[in-house]
Amino acid sequence: MQIYLIKNIRVVNEGVIKTADVLLKNGRIEKIASTISPEGLSVTEINGEGKFLLPGAIDDQVHFREPGLTHKANIYTEAKAAVAGGVTSFMEMPNTVPPAFTEELLEQKYTIASQTALANYSFYIGTSNENAAEALKINSRKNDICGIKIFMGSSTGNLLVDNPLTLEKVFADSELLIATHCEDEKIIKANLAAAKASGRELTAADHPIIRSEEACFESSFYAIQLAKKYGTRLHILHISTEKELQLFGNMLPLKDKRITAEVCVHHLHFTSDDYPRLGNNIKCNPAIKAPSNKAALWEALLDDRLDVIATDHAPHTMEEKNEPYEKAHAGLPLVQHSLLMMLNYYQQGKISLEKIVQKMSHAVADCFQIKERGYIREGYHADLVIVDLDKPFTVAKENILYKCGWSPLEGTTFPASVTHTFVNGHLVFKAGEGNLWNPVWDESKQGERLKFERS
Repeated sequence: MQIYLIKNIRVVNEGVIKTADVLLKNGRIEKIASTISPEGLSVTEINGEGKFLLPGAIDDQVHFREPGLTHKANIYTEAKAAVAGGVTSFMEMPNTVPPAFTEELLEQKYTIASQTALANYSFYIGTSNENAAEALKINSRKNDICGIKIFMGSSTGNLLVDNPLTLEKVFADSELLIATHCEDEKIIKANLAAAKASGRELTAADHPIIRSEEACFESSFYAIQLAKKYGTRLHILHISTEKELQLFGNMLPLKDKRITAEVCVHHLHFTSDDYPRLGNNIKCNPAIKAPSNKAALWEALLDDRLDVIATDHAPHTMEEKNEPYEKAHAGLPLVQHSLLMMLNYYQQGKISLEKIVQKMSHAVADCFQIKERGYIREGYHADLVIVDLDKPFTVAKENILYKCGWSPLEGTTFPASVTHTFVNGHLVFKAGEGNLWNPVWDESKQGERLKFERS
């Protein structure tokens, strides 16, 4: 494997920014020092002057659609997009076709990823009202699987878990982290019926009214009650409302929390004021809501009531998004641009680089107890990203790598760019020179299966 020496770069890690040299060897971070000499090694040297080195982002919630929905996306295309955006590891959701409800189906996804994913990977096992016992078999593999996913709302068919007995059993007996999508289906159905009773044609602007703040709060509150009852390790995905924030605290360090929360970049970026411009293109579950929620989410992110940043990357074709509101599919493709979005807010003075790294790398590794990733430490896997804060990047059709081929951010110019992405010490992505989109790819190595350190 090629040896890399990154010279004179500003390393952002564990709350500190310092200029250093970083040596990558055998897929690991071999050495970090103020000055490193190759000492007879045959190295590829990278001049990091003026740039920043970040640990690769770890996205704990993506939908890559394989198997069964590959007209929208697949593991290869979306992992490649992730790498171009500085995301070096992902955890993918079970709502594929067929759903990943068994160990056998889960392993089929791992096999696909081992052959095609340019980023590191893990997959959640799914639950239904009927498969609690099967999902709980994963207890024996707690260091091999990221967690159990429960759709406590916002799903259909056997993916929706609304049987209280099933929920009690999974929360009582799971030894793994449980990740939940929390929206109360009864409240949503009542809101939809009330909206349709008006007789007018519904639009995307109705989405946050139908999938309301109350629907989110009631479901999150229920999940937390169950977790406290059984001492379950609970992680609530994509918090979207100000009201839910009263359920989370910041008095304990993350490693001691039993209940944690995630916020997604689109809920930090868009508000309901954007529906007239973007319509169904920002229809997602839970919904993007009124501006007051966005402001509250930012406050909670910065004071550590919200623990990690993710994307809920959920690609659909434009044909599926262009359906009338009720039929239009919910979800946004975001994994290629999430780090750029946060770097944009750094440039605006809203968040520090150290906090971005904490929420997109360190905290995800701590939350899921990922082995030897998420930090820039000697001996750790060399999952690293070099960013140039003075090189703008404009999102355009020709540089969107999602298989669906579109982004709600099209036309947006970000002030920063990802210039290099290393996965396990392998330089997978290198941006082209100048402002043209002409990156250099080395797809000769796939990412690795994430491992976890859980007692």
